[in-house]
Amino acid sequence: QVQLVESGGGLVQAGGSLRLSCAASAVVRSIYAMGWYRQAPGKQRELLARISSGGWTNYADSVKGRFTISRDNAKNTAYLQMNSLKPEDTAVYYCNAEIGAVSNVHWGQGTQVTVSS
Repeated sequence: QVQLVESGGGLVQAGGSLRLSCAASAVVRSIYAMGWYRQAPGKQRELLARISSGGWTNYADSVKGRFTISRDNAKNTAYLQMNSLKPEDTAVYYCNAEIGAVSNVHWGQGTQVTVSS
């Protein structure tokens, strides 16, 4: 069973930066789209950014211009570079990936990001 392992979360001051990573725990033949989501307490999980296997990206308006999604297909890893962080970015951040088939969506366990004012 392939797992997605996230890392890079933590505590940062407003205006700071963090880089999240999401890696597949095993070698897989193909990973299609990968995405980053977040869920703040009392709120629904929201899509932040997605990247296709070919590198096409799209972003939520709330993070456009501040966050950048990228991937290293050789390492089966996706990244989320987060700059100019705000207290309202505080949430648990999750990645997901379509592994082996578009319909086969895997989720990571989540990593906490806390932005202090």
